[in-house]
Amino acid sequence: MWEKVQQTAKYITDKTGFVPRYGVILGSGLGGFTQDIAVEHTIPYSELPNFPVTTVEGHTGQLVFGKIGQNTVVAMQGRFHYYEGYSMQEVTFAVRVMKALGVDKLIVSNASGGVNPFYKVGDVVIIYDHINMMPEHPLRGKNDERFGPRFVNMSEPYSRKMISKAKEIAVTQGTDVKDGIYLGLQGPTFETLSEYRMVKILGADCVGMSTVPEVIVARHMGMECFGISVITDMGDTQEGVSNVSHDEVLQAAASAEPKVRALIKELIIKY
Repeated sequence: MWEKVQQTAKYITDKTGFVPRYGVILGSGLGGFTQDIAVEHTIPYSELPNFPVTTVEGHTGQLVFGKIGQNTVVAMQGRFHYYEGYSMQEVTFAVRVMKALGVDKLIVSNASGGVNPFYKVGDVVIIYDHINMMPEHPLRGKNDERFGPRFVNMSEPYSRKMISKAKEIAVTQGTDVKDGIYLGLQGPTFETLSEYRMVKILGADCVGMSTVPEVIVARHMGMECFGISVITDMGDTQEGVSNVSHDEVLQAAASAEPKVRALIKELIIKY
């Protein structure tokens, strides 16, 4: 894995000469954030050695390099999911490449189903913790100390300082944000009503099919993380569960995209 990561990072560095400080993973319906970047380089995933290729609608599949304010950024316009058939090592490979390129702060966005009764569709949730219910762990197997320690301290998976700054920014922007615990499941099926109830009983506020593996690997390498989620459906009634579809998720995420984009942009500028 180490050699593959270095090979991919070298390919990117030789091609662009770019050193990003921030990494951004854009979730379903949030790919438009790249319009806020003063783009200097764009590389399709298909061009990168060792890189997976995203197969999900709403995920473009390219790395975008540029600046927001004075800070350098690399954005993943399209992420990888375990349910696509990739291993957890493949799902998180791009995060390791980001670190090798120079990224020390990772911002992850996603679309999720809400179970908190105080949420509604379209709400923006700042993730302050997560529950890992994925069937595979991205750090399973022999540990390479060049990446990080065997046993990773997960007491602060999401940076409290970044969360605090984001909340300050949200107030100045007039954006109502919620706090939340995100639970990661494999997918690709949307949850049954009983599964949504399980998520709530376990103590989570929302549920999705991504984010957790990337954050675990980022923390393994000592990266500071910030997570944000858009509530695209509510799993509190049989009617709500019956109506959910990928198109509905994309539409709900797109409606909240301007608020998420503005918040992430200002966070990168000011943090």
